[in-house]
Amino acid sequence: MKNIKAGAAALIVTCLFASSAAVAEVKIRIQSVLPTKADEIVMVKDFAANVAALTNGEVQIEVLPDGAIVSGRDILDAVDKGLVEGGFAWTHYWSGKHPAAMLFGSPVAGAGVGIDNIAFVSWFMNGGGRELYDRLWDEMGLNVHGLMLQPVGPEALGWFKEPINSMDDFRKYRFRTPPGIPGQTYKDIGVASVAMGGGDILPALEKGTIDAAEWCCPKPDSVFGFQKVLKHYYLQGLHQVVVNADMYINGDVWNSLTPEQQTAMNIAADASLIRSLSYRIYENGKALKDLTENHGVILHDTPADYFPAYMNAARASLEKNAQENEFFAEVWNSQKEFARIAVPFWAGAQSSNAQLGQAYAKSL
Repeated sequence: MKNIKAGAAALIVTCLFASSAAVAEVKIRIQSVLPTKADEIVMVKDFAANVAALTNGEVQIEVLPDGAIVSGRDILDAVDKGLVEGGFAWTHYWSGKHPAAMLFGSPVAGAGVGIDNIAFVSWFMNGGGRELYDRLWDEMGLNVHGLMLQPVGPEALGWFKEPINSMDDFRKYRFRTPPGIPGQTYKDIGVASVAMGGGDILPALEKGTIDAAEWCCPKPDSVFGFQKVLKHYYLQGLHQVVVNADMYINGDVWNSLTPEQQTAMNIAADASLIRSLSYRIYENGKALKDLTENHGVILHDTPADYFPAYMNAARASLEKNAQENEFFAEVWNSQKEFARIAVPFWAGAQSSNAQLGQAYAKSL
């Protein structure tokens, strides 16, 4: 009997050891296309903390700044090749690899069908967007698993040296824009569009390489310090009414995770969608108040002739890409079908919200 008990005890110890070995800590390095001071990194680290908590510390995510391993423009290829376990950027950065990337990262002018940042989350989670997003990486031929993390928008039109009262004024400036179709659409309406990474914008403004710029919204813009150079700020723009930052995990690394670990990361990613939306509303409000009250920033309304000019060019670009690429057309059609159902309700509801907010804002 003593030998039987000893054998049973040894078996239990062996099983416990094997179980412990099976859940050894996994470390995933995520290189961002942004410097560590960027506001988006705050939310990436929040996501990482949630993953660690949900996996009892089994999955640890380390966030690396732009250039830590490769340049920002090479991060997706580096993840695909396994040079780094993961990356963080915006999917529309990779529109050169596949035009449909824009429809997930920055569907220009609300995909031309009125989809704002909150409606995009609805399409992504309930209208078939997630399934199409998962197919995107195969369409690109990449060994990558994507996680949508940070919906933002609408982004500000941008920063200018002087007030702009019309598109004729706008066209006088060399203007930093995002890459891909949103930036190309500015070129299509006669704006001298210059694409560059976020960390390069302020030095380019200081050197005079560009005259005006957009990046995101009051908080991220103020973190980069654009208010030091430019004082005229325009909130309303169509180029990135929806912007989605996401994370790319090497496919082999993703497949090496247990089903429970994968589920934890997916749950943390879904949580990040609403946590990011809520974080940005308050942070941007505080930043805009600070910019206008303490840094001499003057807030303007965007010239009326900008909106039809940009929307018409955006729709033409969307139609052209849909005609040339089957998967692009499939994704865009999905967004249009969603919009036919959701946008009439959501636009009407948002109109009430906007009137409510404007009534209060004008009373201040």
